[in-house]
Amino acid sequence: MQWRALVLGLVLLRLGLHGVLWFVFGLGPSMGFYQRFPLSFGFQRLRDPDGPTSPASGPSGRPGTRGAPSGPSWLQPPGSGAAAGQRRAPRRPGPGVCGPAHWGYVLGGRGRGRDEYEKRYSRAFPPQLRAQMRDLARGMFVFGYDNYMAHAFPQDELNPIHCRGRGPDRGDPSNLNINDVLGNYSLTLVDALDTLAIMGNSSEFQKAVKLVIDTVSFDRDSTVQVFEATIRVLGSLLSAHRIITDSKQPFGDMTIKDYDNELLHMAHDLAVRLLPAFENTKTGIPYPRVNLKTGVPPDSNNETCTAGAGSLLVEFGILSRLLGDSTFEWVARRAVKALWNLRSDDTGLLGNVVNIQTGHWVGKQSGLGAGLDSFYEYLLKSYILFGEKEDLEMFNAAYQSIQNYLRRGREACNEGEGDPPLYVNVNMFSGQLMNTWIDSLQAFFPGLQVLIGDVEDAICLHAFYYAIWKRYGALPERYNWQLQAPDVLFYPLRPELVESTYLLYQATKNPFYLHVGMDILQSLEKYTKVKCGYATLHHVIDKSTEDRMESFFLSETCKYLYLLFDEENPVHKSGTRYMFTTEGHIVSVDKHLRESPWKDFFWEEGTQDQEGKSVHRPKPHELKVINSSSNCNRVPDERRYSLPLKSIYMRQIDQMVGLI
Repeated sequence: MQWRALVLGLVLLRLGLHGVLWFVFGLGPSMGFYQRFPLSFGFQRLRDPDGPTSPASGPSGRPGTRGAPSGPSWLQPPGSGAAAGQRRAPRRPGPGVCGPAHWGYVLGGRGRGRDEYEKRYSRAFPPQLRAQMRDLARGMFVFGYDNYMAHAFPQDELNPIHCRGRGPDRGDPSNLNINDVLGNYSLTLVDALDTLAIMGNSSEFQKAVKLVIDTVSFDRDSTVQVFEATIRVLGSLLSAHRIITDSKQPFGDMTIKDYDNELLHMAHDLAVRLLPAFENTKTGIPYPRVNLKTGVPPDSNNETCTAGAGSLLVEFGILSRLLGDSTFEWVARRAVKALWNLRSDDTGLLGNVVNIQTGHWVGKQSGLGAGLDSFYEYLLKSYILFGEKEDLEMFNAAYQSIQNYLRRGREACNEGEGDPPLYVNVNMFSGQLMNTWIDSLQAFFPGLQVLIGDVEDAICLHAFYYAIWKRYGALPERYNWQLQAPDVLFYPLRPELVESTYLLYQATKNPFYLHVGMDILQSLEKYTKVKCGYATLHHVIDKSTEDRMESFFLSETCKYLYLLFDEENPVHKSGTRYMFTTEGHIVSVDKHLRESPWKDFFWEEGTQDQEGKSVHRPKPHELKVINSSSNCNRVPDERRYSLPLKSIYMRQIDQMVGLI
């Protein structure tokens, strides 16, 4: 009996030791964010900067005795004293690349193991499958477009569940979610014009253009947001006009018989109706809304977001240069400079909401999402289109401030201690963390990083958003990275993740991004397709839907998905350099748009030109007198990123297993 008791004791002792090892070395419930072990059952809620301590911390908020860190580095100020106003040296991306497996661990997912991940994502993407996905993306667009034309035109949007049209909410002028966008000008048709051309559907493109010319008018009693009318309507009219008048006709015969620049005239008419937003503002920053008939409403709000006021330069600049009229570019450029001059002296950051009369920052949050996203985007794209050096200088300075204060985590994605990189929301003056969420609009940023050649950081950041998509089959409007849960649960068919996926594929030619696109396509088909189109997801977890299909689904989401899989598209093969606006409208980059006979007008009053002569800047009251895919600045070495997927994305798979 004694030997049996001894054996039993040894067995129990061994089981106890296994239990201790299981718990201490992370093979059981995760003790914190930083442990890098093969399995994860989620990580605990992390300590809020000003909130209660996490259960893993002691009473003072410091880590316990197991040596675990006090919290993720995302909660900590950037290193090297950046938060104290010291600018660190420009970050040079390391060779490591952070894949979705890594972010799957971060998000608390249970992986299926390295073998299955490699098997699914490292294999080549067969041409037949690629053609199938291209046709699926085209079919998605056609289904939405045809149903809009059958059930909603000439109204602005399609309600895809009840198969009817939607226009401005006349009964509730305060319904800005609708009225800011819908102006009673057949928005979805206008917004989709260049997608028809890119997909090679010349007959429908020609028919749609004639419909727009014959039926769309901007002489409407509609109060719309200047930003939305500019990027969705003005931008589309200009893009379609350029397609029609392109002598090379790369997309097929998109010419219109007896075309007399009608779309350009319509764009001019709309822009003139938007100009009152720039008048009677002490800072030069425009009012957020105008009535297309009467101008700025008497009760107009004096507060506007940075992106809304500072993302007009591409469309207004194209219009000015096509017309030979400096007015539109000048007012848009004046707004950009006014915002730029209001940035923090300490951090170089801008806030997200400003008073257009006082220049006071009402919203002091600085981030990459809503309220700021396209401001940064258009600093770079304006330089690409127009070649104005100061646009590039502003972008470079802004990008450096973003790296200094918004980027948290370790220097390289796959190397070093701490968490992988993430861009957070901070106070524009102090650089201190303001909250622990990111929004879905921020998923555009990897695509912007591709355009400047920061491909490695783009790969890593894109993987974070893709990991969230894999968890929910969509991107929630806001995701709290501290709580590992959505803060705002709807998904309105946004294109930002698709756009970044497309641009990363163009930069790397890695088939991984084709698999990402296929996942997105299949999720959209599974969760958002309804009787007459594709519906907004009201709730990304239970997959309930809302009866709305926003126009950007056809103008951007479907377009980028189609281009991702259509390798032979003229966008990629014609030899013409193209750029996409923030609404996904295609614009060719050529010398004509870099010709600016009124360049001196854009200098500040009292400054000097290259010859040392004083330059006059027009005053606001002089406006009426004046008024008569390969677009990278640095093109990355494609071969560097075309390595087998295993060598790039699997570097940390032994330590972290993702959601896939």
